[in-house]
Amino acid sequence: MLALLFILFAGMAIGCALAVVAQRNPLYSAISLVGVFISLACLYVTLAAPFIAAVQVIVYAGAIMVLVVFVIMLLNVEQEERSRNRLKFLVPVAVVLAAVLIAEVAFMLFSVNNPTPVVSDVGLTASIGSQLFTRYLLPFEITSILLLMAIVGAMTLARRGGLLASDARVIPGAQQLPLSMVDPRAAPDDLRLVETDSTQEAARLLGVDSRNTERD
Repeated sequence: MLALLFILFAGMAIGCALAVVAQRNPLYSAISLVGVFISLACLYVTLAAPFIAAVQVIVYAGAIMVLVVFVIMLLNVEQEERSRNRLKFLVPVAVVLAAVLIAEVAFMLFSVNNPTPVVSDVGLTASIGSQLFTRYLLPFEITSILLLMAIVGAMTLARRGGLLASDARVIPGAQQLPLSMVDPRAAPDDLRLVETDSTQEAARLLGVDSRNTERD
């Protein structure tokens, strides 16, 4: 029974993987990738590794794929645009590598003798939890500190790039100003436009020192 389920889920994973490559719409490719992750989680369950299956669904099929779909929808990428294939040699290289992979799988299936099944607790939640918080506690904490440092560093860099000096004045490089703003002698309701083509020209018309201006 487990062998049939393994073959079923393996076929689903292969089919979804082919759909990821074949789909021209990136959103459909992302959904197909979710199918690959769920199929892999089912394979882990058949291999008596429920914790890895749960992590596969929660982390990959859940959090990471939500991020991928969010980016695709944010960029509003609807369909792949066909372009001229300049790297034509990649097609035969891909065929050769696929043949090598299929040959390796066939060798493992038909040439390796089936060993005697051994009862093991590898992949179980209890064994992973005990090892994670005893033997591998220090690497686990160091990883969390590194992730925290990366988050703080990214926030610092993003904030530093968006700050302006206290004496900086932002003037667009090209704009249209009302005549009443440029010429003090003009009537306050004179809304005739005065065009400027550069930041320096706008600063000169407004009476602002161009050395304290920054391009918008």
